[in-house]
Amino acid sequence: MFRICCPCHFGLESVLKFELVRLSVPEITAADGRVSFSGGWDEVAAANVCLTAAERVLIELGSFSVKPQSGKTPFDPLFEGVLSLPLEEFIGRDDAFIVKGSSLNSALSSVPACQKIVKKAAVTRLQRAYKTQTLPESGAPHTLQFQIRSDVCTLYLDTTGIPLYKRGWRKQSVLAPIRETLAAGILDLSHVRSDTQLCDPFCGSGTFLIEGARRAMHIAPGLYRKFVCEQWEQMPEAAFRNARAAAAEKIDRKAEFHAFGFDRDPEAIALTLENAKKAGVADRITVKQQDIRDFQAVKGQNIVCNPPYGERMLDVEQAREIYRILKQVIPQDSPFSVITPDAEFEKCFGRKARKQRKLYNGMMQCRLYQYWNP
Repeated sequence: MFRICCPCHFGLESVLKFELVRLSVPEITAADGRVSFSGGWDEVAAANVCLTAAERVLIELGSFSVKPQSGKTPFDPLFEGVLSLPLEEFIGRDDAFIVKGSSLNSALSSVPACQKIVKKAAVTRLQRAYKTQTLPESGAPHTLQFQIRSDVCTLYLDTTGIPLYKRGWRKQSVLAPIRETLAAGILDLSHVRSDTQLCDPFCGSGTFLIEGARRAMHIAPGLYRKFVCEQWEQMPEAAFRNARAAAAEKIDRKAEFHAFGFDRDPEAIALTLENAKKAGVADRITVKQQDIRDFQAVKGQNIVCNPPYGERMLDVEQAREIYRILKQVIPQDSPFSVITPDAEFEKCFGRKARKQRKLYNGMMQCRLYQYWNP
């Protein structure tokens, strides 16, 4: 058993925590932008295969202070802290490993310098553990990630590799697409279920539509992709085999879900169809080229969208004109969720949201505005 940490978009901690509750993992704790729990290799496999809102699955190797100490060089606490961690339990004698990380509010502000120290300490630890002066690094790849916050360093081992938001079905995308993990969290907060009729009037490359369909049918996002830790000799072969078998049993092909997407760009419509086919949900999605001015809401549909903004628009005023059009075409009795970085959305839309939540789309601070009948 060890501690496992799953980073997520700020604002989706509750969504991710509930996903982990459904996986029946113990000792779940949530903090800003991450949710942690206890588990072993079986839980690592299940988390990678099943979680929709997590960005990665990391093993927490340990935390320690890197505050400068009298009589020592500034980097001594970092070196000694890494040296004290049981890296040999996860990294084999021949395994390759790289170091990545970040630093905030710390005397150790140079990330490249910290990378060199962490690498040096890890090499020293492994040389001592394996009683050798050479580490060929020709084996399975590993990534050590350090996070220094206010002079406290936490070292993680990444089990995922390619980020979890890369599901494998998106062949191409339009400008500034929303990440699949963020879309999945928004759909959860918008109460998209197995019998939902979902609608996106700005479907782009189809992220909301496809994530909604796979969510409704209980298709685990990592069911058909590989993860870096599957190459490790420490990972039992049965862990991922069992995780995938359990996930496959939950697929519901009889779900009544259907999604409807619209976009003024014919290339976006073609992309959505292509991506939906690759994701295995093309029969659950209907798309049509249409301008937002011609949109007609259908009673009972749950409308979720990410209107064009920033990279996808020429200026802010054009985006706000879209919000004013939305006021005209979205009925007051339709469930409606919209994510936007524009703090003036409610003013332009002309209605106060029943609920709003602060989220981040990449580095851009956004808000999710939600409307529904009492």
